[in-house]
Amino acid sequence: MNNEKNSAQQNDNFKSSLGFVLACVGSAVGLGNIWMFPYRLGEYGGAAFLLPYLFFICLFGWVGLSAEFAIGRRAGTGTLGSYAYCFAKRKMEGFGRTLGWIPLMGSLGIAIGYAIIIGWVLRTLWGFISGDLMTGDPGAYFGAALGEFGSLPWHIMIIGSTCLILLLGIGGGIEKANEIMMPIFFCLFVGLAVWVSFLPGAGAGYEFLFIPQWDKLLNINTWIMAMGQAFFSLSITGSGMIVYGAYLDKNVDIPKASLRTAFFDTCAAMVAALAIMPAVFAYGIGAGRGPALVFLALPKVFQQMPLGQFFAIIFFVAVLFAGITSLINMLEAVAESWEKNFNLNRKVAVLASCAIALGVGVFIEAEPKVGAWMDFVSIIISPLGAVLGAISVYYVLGWDDIRKEMEQGHGKLSEAFGAAAKYLYVPLTIIIMVLGLIYGGI
Repeated sequence: MNNEKNSAQQNDNFKSSLGFVLACVGSAVGLGNIWMFPYRLGEYGGAAFLLPYLFFICLFGWVGLSAEFAIGRRAGTGTLGSYAYCFAKRKMEGFGRTLGWIPLMGSLGIAIGYAIIIGWVLRTLWGFISGDLMTGDPGAYFGAALGEFGSLPWHIMIIGSTCLILLLGIGGGIEKANEIMMPIFFCLFVGLAVWVSFLPGAGAGYEFLFIPQWDKLLNINTWIMAMGQAFFSLSITGSGMIVYGAYLDKNVDIPKASLRTAFFDTCAAMVAALAIMPAVFAYGIGAGRGPALVFLALPKVFQQMPLGQFFAIIFFVAVLFAGITSLINMLEAVAESWEKNFNLNRKVAVLASCAIALGVGVFIEAEPKVGAWMDFVSIIISPLGAVLGAISVYYVLGWDDIRKEMEQGHGKLSEAFGAAAKYLYVPLTIIIMVLGLIYGGI
Protein backbone atom coordinates (compact mmCIF):
# COMPACT_ATOMS: atom_id res chain seq x y z
CA MET A 1 0.00 0.00 0.00
CA ASN A 2 2.80 2.45 0.79
CA ASN A 3 4.42 1.99 -2.61
CA GLU A 4 1.06 2.52 -4.31
CA LYS A 5 0.39 5.64 -2.27
CA ASN A 6 3.81 7.13 -2.95
CA SER A 7 3.44 6.39 -6.65
CA ALA A 8 0.11 8.18 -6.75
CA GLN A 9 1.48 11.19 -4.96
CA GLN A 10 4.08 11.65 -7.68
CA ASN A 11 1.31 12.61 -10.10
CA ASP A 12 0.55 16.26 -10.64
CA ASN A 13 -2.24 17.46 -8.37
CA PHE A 14 -4.86 20.17 -8.56
CA LYS A 15 -3.01 23.48 -8.38
CA SER A 16 -5.64 25.33 -6.34
CA SER A 17 -8.66 24.69 -4.14
CA LEU A 18 -10.82 26.63 -6.62
CA GLY A 19 -9.59 24.48 -9.49
CA PHE A 20 -10.47 21.37 -7.49
CA VAL A 21 -13.98 22.65 -6.71
CA LEU A 22 -14.58 23.63 -10.35
CA ALA A 23 -13.48 20.17 -11.46
CA CYS A 24 -15.86 18.59 -8.94
CA VAL A 25 -18.67 20.91 -10.00
CA GLY A 26 -17.91 19.97 -13.60
CA SER A 27 -18.25 16.31 -12.70
CA ALA A 28 -21.49 16.88 -10.78
CA VAL A 29 -23.15 19.23 -13.27
CA GLY A 30 -24.49 17.06 -16.03
CA LEU A 31 -27.53 16.34 -18.13
CA GLY A 32 -29.58 15.45 -15.05
CA ASN A 33 -29.37 19.07 -13.91
CA ILE A 34 -30.61 20.21 -17.30
CA TRP A 35 -33.29 17.77 -18.38
CA MET A 36 -34.50 16.31 -15.08
CA PHE A 37 -34.28 18.92 -12.31
CA PRO A 38 -36.52 21.61 -13.94
CA TYR A 39 -39.27 19.07 -14.55
CA ARG A 40 -39.10 17.57 -11.06
CA LEU A 41 -39.03 20.99 -9.43
CA GLY A 42 -42.33 21.94 -11.04
CA GLU A 43 -43.97 18.53 -11.00
CA TYR A 44 -43.36 17.81 -7.30
CA GLY A 45 -44.41 21.01 -5.66
CA GLY A 46 -42.43 23.96 -7.03
CA ALA A 47 -40.86 25.87 -4.15
CA ALA A 48 -42.09 23.16 -1.78
CA PHE A 49 -39.89 20.61 -3.58
CA LEU A 50 -36.85 22.74 -2.81
CA LEU A 51 -37.17 22.13 0.93
CA PRO A 52 -36.46 18.38 0.88
CA TYR A 53 -34.11 18.80 -2.09
CA LEU A 54 -31.92 21.33 -0.28
CA PHE A 55 -31.93 19.18 2.86
CA PHE A 56 -30.66 16.17 0.93
CA ILE A 57 -28.16 18.23 -1.08
CA CYS A 58 -26.64 19.56 2.15
CA LEU A 59 -26.56 16.13 3.79
CA PHE A 60 -25.10 14.29 0.81
CA GLY A 61 -22.64 17.06 0.08
CA TRP A 62 -21.55 17.36 3.72
CA VAL A 63 -20.93 13.71 4.58
CA GLY A 64 -21.15 11.93 1.20
CA LEU A 65 -18.80 13.98 -0.97
CA SER A 66 -16.50 14.49 2.01
CA ALA A 67 -16.16 10.72 2.40
CA GLU A 68 -15.18 10.18 -1.23
CA PHE A 69 -12.72 13.09 -1.30
CA ALA A 70 -11.20 12.04 2.01
CA ILE A 71 -10.63 8.38 1.20
CA GLY A 72 -9.04 9.32 -2.12
CA ARG A 73 -6.66 11.71 -0.39
CA ARG A 74 -6.04 9.30 2.50
CA ALA A 75 -5.15 6.39 0.21
CA GLY A 76 -3.36 8.62 -2.29
CA THR A 77 -5.05 6.83 -5.18
CA GLY A 78 -8.40 6.28 -6.87
CA THR A 79 -11.12 3.66 -6.82
CA LEU A 80 -9.34 0.29 -6.66
CA GLY A 81 -6.56 1.47 -4.36
CA SER A 82 -8.98 3.25 -2.02
CA TYR A 83 -11.15 0.18 -1.50
CA ALA A 84 -8.02 -1.88 -0.93
CA TYR A 85 -6.90 0.71 1.64
CA CYS A 86 -10.21 0.52 3.51
CA PHE A 87 -10.25 -3.28 3.67
CA ALA A 88 -6.53 -3.52 4.52
CA LYS A 89 -7.56 -2.48 8.03
CA ARG A 90 -9.52 -5.74 8.23
CA LYS A 91 -6.66 -7.70 6.59
CA MET A 92 -8.81 -8.07 3.45
CA GLU A 93 -6.95 -5.81 1.04
CA GLY A 94 -7.38 -8.13 -1.94
CA PHE A 95 -11.11 -8.43 -1.33
CA GLY A 96 -11.41 -4.65 -1.12
CA ARG A 97 -9.58 -4.19 -4.40
CA THR A 98 -11.86 -6.74 -6.06
CA LEU A 99 -14.95 -5.04 -4.61
CA GLY A 100 -13.74 -1.74 -6.04
CA TRP A 101 -14.25 -3.06 -9.55
CA ILE A 102 -18.04 -2.71 -9.10
CA PRO A 103 -18.11 1.10 -8.74
CA LEU A 104 -15.26 1.39 -11.25
CA MET A 105 -17.28 -0.51 -13.85
CA GLY A 106 -20.18 1.77 -12.96
CA SER A 107 -18.05 4.78 -13.96
CA LEU A 108 -16.97 3.11 -17.19
CA GLY A 109 -20.51 1.96 -17.96
CA ILE A 110 -21.98 5.43 -17.49
CA ALA A 111 -19.15 6.92 -19.56
CA ILE A 112 -19.90 4.54 -22.45
CA GLY A 113 -23.53 5.60 -22.68
CA TYR A 114 -22.96 9.22 -21.71
CA ALA A 115 -20.52 9.75 -24.58
CA ILE A 116 -23.22 8.71 -27.04
CA ILE A 117 -25.71 11.18 -25.59
CA ILE A 118 -23.18 14.02 -25.57
CA GLY A 119 -22.56 13.13 -29.22
CA TRP A 120 -26.25 13.87 -29.80
CA VAL A 121 -25.73 17.24 -28.12
CA LEU A 122 -22.78 18.04 -30.39
CA ARG A 123 -24.75 16.99 -33.47
CA THR A 124 -27.68 19.18 -32.42
CA LEU A 125 -25.32 22.10 -31.83
CA TRP A 126 -24.00 21.70 -35.36
CA GLY A 127 -27.58 21.58 -36.63
CA PHE A 128 -28.13 25.09 -35.26
CA ILE A 129 -24.72 26.40 -36.36
CA SER A 130 -25.38 25.21 -39.91
CA GLY A 131 -28.97 26.45 -39.81
CA ASP A 132 -30.46 23.04 -40.63
CA LEU A 133 -32.36 22.91 -37.36
CA MET A 134 -33.80 26.39 -37.73
CA THR A 135 -36.04 25.20 -40.55
CA GLY A 136 -36.10 21.41 -40.28
CA ASP A 137 -38.23 19.15 -38.10
CA PRO A 138 -36.42 18.49 -34.78
CA GLY A 139 -38.03 15.07 -34.53
CA ALA A 140 -36.70 13.98 -37.90
CA TYR A 141 -33.27 15.49 -37.23
CA PHE A 142 -32.96 13.78 -33.85
CA GLY A 143 -34.42 10.53 -35.12
CA ALA A 144 -31.71 10.26 -37.78
CA ALA A 145 -29.10 9.83 -35.01
CA LEU A 146 -30.91 7.08 -33.14
CA GLY A 147 -30.22 4.10 -35.37
CA GLU A 148 -27.26 1.71 -35.53
CA PHE A 149 -24.03 3.76 -35.90
CA GLY A 150 -26.31 6.78 -36.21
CA SER A 151 -24.04 9.24 -34.43
CA LEU A 152 -20.59 7.81 -35.04
CA PRO A 153 -18.64 10.94 -36.13
CA TRP A 154 -20.00 13.01 -33.24
CA HIS A 155 -19.43 10.15 -30.81
CA ILE A 156 -15.79 9.88 -31.93
CA MET A 157 -15.27 13.63 -31.53
CA ILE A 158 -16.58 13.54 -27.96
CA ILE A 159 -14.36 10.64 -26.92
CA GLY A 160 -11.39 12.16 -28.77
CA SER A 161 -11.67 15.58 -27.12
CA THR A 162 -12.09 14.01 -23.67
CA CYS A 163 -9.08 11.79 -24.27
CA LEU A 164 -6.96 14.79 -25.26
CA ILE A 165 -7.86 16.63 -22.05
CA LEU A 166 -7.00 13.58 -19.95
CA LEU A 167 -3.66 13.15 -21.71
CA LEU A 168 -2.74 16.70 -20.68
CA GLY A 169 -2.79 15.60 -17.03
CA ILE A 170 -4.48 16.84 -13.88
CA GLY A 171 -3.37 20.46 -13.60
CA GLY A 172 -2.83 21.13 -17.29
CA GLY A 173 -5.78 19.12 -18.56
CA ILE A 174 -8.62 18.37 -16.15
CA GLU A 175 -8.26 21.46 -13.96
CA LYS A 176 -7.66 23.85 -16.85
CA ALA A 177 -10.58 22.49 -18.87
CA ASN A 178 -12.97 22.92 -15.95
CA GLU A 179 -11.61 26.39 -15.16
CA ILE A 180 -12.60 27.38 -18.69
CA MET A 181 -15.79 25.41 -19.29
CA MET A 182 -17.57 25.79 -15.95
CA PRO A 183 -17.51 29.63 -15.77
CA ILE A 184 -18.62 29.72 -19.42
CA PHE A 185 -21.41 27.27 -18.62
CA PHE A 186 -22.76 29.50 -15.85
CA CYS A 187 -22.38 32.71 -17.86
CA LEU A 188 -24.18 31.27 -20.89
CA PHE A 189 -27.06 29.88 -18.87
CA VAL A 190 -27.46 33.05 -16.80
CA GLY A 191 -27.50 35.14 -19.97
CA LEU A 192 -30.06 32.84 -21.54
CA ALA A 193 -32.21 32.93 -18.41
CA VAL A 194 -32.23 36.74 -18.45
CA TRP A 195 -33.23 36.82 -22.12
CA VAL A 196 -35.98 34.24 -21.60
CA SER A 197 -37.47 36.29 -18.75
CA PHE A 198 -38.56 38.94 -21.28
CA LEU A 199 -40.51 36.51 -23.47
CA PRO A 200 -44.29 36.98 -23.45
CA GLY A 201 -45.84 34.13 -21.49
CA ALA A 202 -42.69 33.31 -19.56
CA GLY A 203 -44.55 33.89 -16.31
CA ALA A 204 -46.33 30.54 -16.66
CA GLY A 205 -42.95 28.85 -16.50
CA TYR A 206 -42.05 30.66 -13.27
CA GLU A 207 -45.41 29.65 -11.82
CA PHE A 208 -44.71 26.02 -12.73
CA LEU A 209 -41.30 26.22 -11.09
CA PHE A 210 -41.87 28.27 -7.97
CA ILE A 211 -45.48 28.51 -6.83
CA PRO A 212 -45.39 26.26 -3.76
CA GLN A 213 -47.77 23.34 -3.61
CA TRP A 214 -47.38 22.59 0.08
CA ASP A 215 -49.65 19.57 -0.06
CA LYS A 216 -46.97 17.82 -2.16
CA LEU A 217 -44.81 17.66 0.97
CA LEU A 218 -47.28 15.09 2.28
CA ASN A 219 -46.64 12.94 -0.79
CA ILE A 220 -43.86 10.42 -0.20
CA ASN A 221 -42.91 10.58 -3.90
CA THR A 222 -41.87 14.21 -3.48
CA TRP A 223 -39.32 13.21 -0.85
CA ILE A 224 -38.16 10.20 -2.83
CA MET A 225 -37.62 12.19 -6.02
CA ALA A 226 -35.93 15.03 -4.13
CA MET A 227 -33.62 12.55 -2.45
CA GLY A 228 -32.79 10.78 -5.71
CA GLN A 229 -32.25 14.03 -7.62
CA ALA A 230 -29.92 15.38 -4.93
CA PHE A 231 -27.95 12.16 -4.59
CA PHE A 232 -27.28 11.48 -8.27
CA SER A 233 -26.79 15.15 -9.07
CA LEU A 234 -23.67 15.16 -6.88
CA SER A 235 -22.11 12.18 -8.69
CA ILE A 236 -21.69 10.15 -5.50
CA THR A 237 -20.99 6.77 -7.09
CA GLY A 238 -18.21 5.34 -4.95
CA SER A 239 -15.70 6.05 -7.71
CA GLY A 240 -15.45 9.34 -9.61
CA MET A 241 -15.07 11.78 -6.74
CA ILE A 242 -12.58 9.46 -5.02
CA VAL A 243 -10.05 9.94 -7.80
CA TYR A 244 -10.32 13.73 -7.59
CA GLY A 245 -9.70 13.47 -3.85
CA ALA A 246 -6.49 11.56 -4.63
CA TYR A 247 -5.13 14.66 -6.39
CA LEU A 248 -5.93 16.98 -3.48
CA ASP A 249 -3.35 18.72 -1.29
CA LYS A 250 -3.43 18.03 2.44
CA ASN A 251 -4.13 21.65 3.34
CA VAL A 252 -7.48 21.74 1.47
CA ASP A 253 -10.58 21.86 3.69
CA ILE A 254 -12.53 18.84 2.46
CA PRO A 255 -15.91 19.46 4.18
CA LYS A 256 -15.86 23.06 2.98
CA ALA A 257 -14.94 22.04 -0.57
CA SER A 258 -17.73 19.46 -0.51
CA LEU A 259 -20.37 22.00 0.48
CA ARG A 260 -19.08 24.45 -2.12
CA THR A 261 -19.43 21.75 -4.76
CA ALA A 262 -22.99 21.04 -3.63
CA PHE A 263 -23.81 24.77 -3.66
CA PHE A 264 -22.57 25.37 -7.21
CA ASP A 265 -24.21 22.20 -8.46
CA THR A 266 -27.52 23.48 -7.08
CA CYS A 267 -26.93 26.87 -8.69
CA ALA A 268 -26.37 25.13 -12.02
CA ALA A 269 -29.64 23.23 -11.70
CA MET A 270 -31.52 26.43 -10.82
CA VAL A 271 -30.16 28.52 -13.70
CA ALA A 272 -30.93 25.65 -16.07
CA ALA A 273 -34.51 25.62 -14.79
CA LEU A 274 -34.77 29.40 -15.17
CA ALA A 275 -33.49 29.22 -18.73
CA ILE A 276 -35.58 26.27 -19.89
CA MET A 277 -39.05 26.21 -18.33
CA PRO A 278 -40.11 29.84 -18.91
CA ALA A 279 -39.13 29.46 -22.58
CA VAL A 280 -40.98 26.15 -22.89
CA PHE A 281 -44.16 27.65 -21.43
CA ALA A 282 -43.83 30.87 -23.42
CA TYR A 283 -44.18 28.89 -26.65
CA GLY A 284 -46.69 26.34 -25.42
CA ILE A 285 -44.34 23.38 -25.69
CA GLY A 286 -44.95 20.49 -23.28
CA ALA A 287 -42.83 20.58 -20.12
CA GLY A 288 -41.50 17.07 -20.53
CA ARG A 289 -38.26 15.60 -19.25
CA GLY A 290 -35.29 13.63 -20.46
CA PRO A 291 -33.99 13.65 -24.05
CA ALA A 292 -37.39 14.73 -25.38
CA LEU A 293 -37.00 18.09 -23.63
CA VAL A 294 -33.51 18.84 -24.91
CA PHE A 295 -33.64 17.35 -28.40
CA LEU A 296 -37.29 17.78 -29.37
CA ALA A 297 -39.04 20.48 -27.31
CA LEU A 298 -36.30 23.08 -26.96
CA PRO A 299 -35.32 23.11 -30.66
CA LYS A 300 -38.95 23.99 -31.42
CA VAL A 301 -38.69 26.85 -28.92
CA PHE A 302 -35.50 28.19 -30.51
CA GLN A 303 -37.10 28.01 -33.96
CA GLN A 304 -39.78 30.45 -32.81
CA MET A 305 -37.70 32.64 -30.49
CA PRO A 306 -36.27 35.99 -31.61
CA LEU A 307 -32.53 35.47 -32.20
CA GLY A 308 -33.32 31.80 -31.75
CA GLN A 309 -30.32 30.49 -33.65
CA PHE A 310 -27.92 32.54 -31.53
CA PHE A 311 -29.50 31.41 -28.25
CA ALA A 312 -29.72 27.80 -29.41
CA ILE A 313 -25.97 27.81 -30.00
CA ILE A 314 -25.41 29.31 -26.54
CA PHE A 315 -27.62 26.68 -24.94
CA PHE A 316 -26.08 23.66 -26.62
CA VAL A 317 -22.52 24.89 -26.07
CA ALA A 318 -23.34 25.10 -22.35
CA VAL A 319 -24.90 21.62 -22.36
CA LEU A 320 -21.89 20.28 -24.26
CA PHE A 321 -19.52 21.68 -21.63
CA ALA A 322 -21.59 20.18 -18.81
CA GLY A 323 -21.47 16.80 -20.50
CA ILE A 324 -17.77 16.77 -21.29
CA THR A 325 -16.70 17.84 -17.79
CA SER A 326 -18.72 14.93 -16.36
CA LEU A 327 -17.27 12.50 -18.89
CA ILE A 328 -13.75 13.62 -17.99
CA ASN A 329 -14.31 12.53 -14.40
CA MET A 330 -15.78 9.14 -15.31
CA LEU A 331 -12.91 8.20 -17.62
CA GLU A 332 -10.25 9.63 -15.28
CA ALA A 333 -11.51 7.31 -12.52
CA VAL A 334 -11.04 4.35 -14.85
CA ALA A 335 -7.69 5.44 -16.28
CA GLU A 336 -6.14 6.18 -12.87
CA SER A 337 -7.16 2.84 -11.40
CA TRP A 338 -5.87 0.92 -14.41
CA GLU A 339 -2.64 2.91 -14.34
CA LYS A 340 -1.99 1.99 -10.70
CA ASN A 341 -3.48 -1.51 -10.65
CA PHE A 342 -1.72 -2.75 -13.80
CA ASN A 343 1.37 -0.53 -13.48
CA LEU A 344 0.68 1.18 -16.82
CA ASN A 345 2.02 4.39 -18.26
CA ARG A 346 -0.63 7.11 -17.80
CA LYS A 347 -0.97 7.68 -21.54
CA VAL A 348 -1.53 3.97 -22.14
CA ALA A 349 -4.15 3.84 -19.37
CA VAL A 350 -6.00 6.89 -20.75
CA LEU A 351 -5.93 5.62 -24.32
CA ALA A 352 -7.10 2.18 -23.22
CA SER A 353 -10.04 3.49 -21.19
CA CYS A 354 -11.15 5.83 -24.00
CA ALA A 355 -10.73 3.12 -26.63
CA ILE A 356 -12.88 0.69 -24.64
CA ALA A 357 -15.53 3.38 -24.05
CA LEU A 358 -15.68 4.05 -27.78
CA GLY A 359 -15.30 0.41 -28.84
CA VAL A 360 -18.28 -0.70 -26.76
CA GLY A 361 -20.28 2.47 -27.36
CA VAL A 362 -20.34 2.24 -31.16
CA PHE A 363 -22.35 -0.98 -30.92
CA ILE A 364 -25.06 0.49 -28.68
CA GLU A 365 -25.65 3.81 -30.43
CA ALA A 366 -29.19 2.77 -31.36
CA GLU A 367 -31.55 4.48 -28.90
CA PRO A 368 -33.18 1.30 -27.50
CA LYS A 369 -29.75 -0.18 -26.78
CA VAL A 370 -28.19 2.88 -25.16
CA GLY A 371 -31.40 3.45 -23.18
CA ALA A 372 -31.36 -0.08 -21.80
CA TRP A 373 -27.61 0.19 -21.11
CA MET A 374 -27.95 3.45 -19.17
CA ASP A 375 -30.92 2.12 -17.19
CA PHE A 376 -28.98 -0.96 -16.13
CA VAL A 377 -25.88 0.97 -15.08
CA SER A 378 -27.67 3.90 -13.42
CA ILE A 379 -30.32 1.84 -11.61
CA ILE A 380 -28.20 -1.14 -10.54
CA ILE A 381 -24.43 -0.69 -10.82
CA SER A 382 -23.89 2.95 -9.82
CA PRO A 383 -26.21 2.89 -6.76
CA LEU A 384 -24.54 -0.34 -5.61
CA GLY A 385 -21.17 1.37 -6.00
CA ALA A 386 -22.36 4.27 -3.87
CA VAL A 387 -23.50 1.89 -1.13
CA LEU A 388 -20.19 0.03 -1.20
CA GLY A 389 -18.30 3.31 -1.01
CA ALA A 390 -20.30 4.60 1.96
CA ILE A 391 -19.98 1.34 3.90
CA SER A 392 -16.28 0.94 3.08
CA VAL A 393 -15.38 4.43 4.33
CA TYR A 394 -17.61 4.81 7.38
CA TYR A 395 -17.78 1.20 8.63
CA VAL A 396 -14.93 -0.87 7.18
CA LEU A 397 -12.25 1.80 7.55
CA GLY A 398 -14.26 3.51 10.27
CA TRP A 399 -15.29 6.99 11.30
CA ASP A 400 -12.37 7.50 13.67
CA ASP A 401 -9.85 6.84 10.90
CA ILE A 402 -11.45 8.87 8.09
CA ARG A 403 -12.18 11.68 10.54
CA LYS A 404 -8.44 12.32 10.88
CA GLU A 405 -8.21 12.89 7.14
CA MET A 406 -11.23 15.20 7.01
CA GLU A 407 -9.90 17.30 9.88
CA GLN A 408 -6.66 18.09 8.00
CA GLY A 409 -7.15 21.57 6.62
CA HIS A 410 -10.50 21.91 8.40
CA GLY A 411 -10.14 21.52 12.14
CA LYS A 412 -12.06 19.38 14.57
CA LEU A 413 -15.30 17.86 13.32
CA SER A 414 -18.27 17.43 15.62
CA GLU A 415 -19.65 14.10 16.70
CA ALA A 416 -22.81 15.09 14.82
CA PHE A 417 -20.89 14.69 11.56
CA GLY A 418 -20.01 11.09 12.36
CA ALA A 419 -23.52 10.30 13.56
CA ALA A 420 -25.07 11.79 10.40
CA ALA A 421 -22.62 9.82 8.26
CA LYS A 422 -23.04 6.43 9.91
CA TYR A 423 -26.68 6.46 10.95
CA LEU A 424 -28.32 8.67 8.31
CA TYR A 425 -26.20 8.85 5.16
CA VAL A 426 -25.20 5.18 4.90
CA PRO A 427 -28.76 3.85 5.45
CA LEU A 428 -30.09 6.39 2.94
CA THR A 429 -27.68 5.13 0.25
CA ILE A 430 -29.13 1.66 0.74
CA ILE A 431 -32.69 3.03 0.62
CA ILE A 432 -31.89 4.94 -2.59
CA MET A 433 -30.58 1.76 -4.21
CA VAL A 434 -33.67 -0.22 -3.23
CA LEU A 435 -36.10 2.54 -4.27
CA GLY A 436 -34.29 2.87 -7.59
CA LEU A 437 -35.00 -0.80 -8.28
CA ILE A 438 -38.64 -0.43 -7.22
CA TYR A 439 -39.30 2.80 -9.17
CA GLY A 440 -37.11 1.96 -12.15
CA GLY A 441 -34.83 4.89 -11.29
CA ILE A 442 -35.29 7.92 -9.05
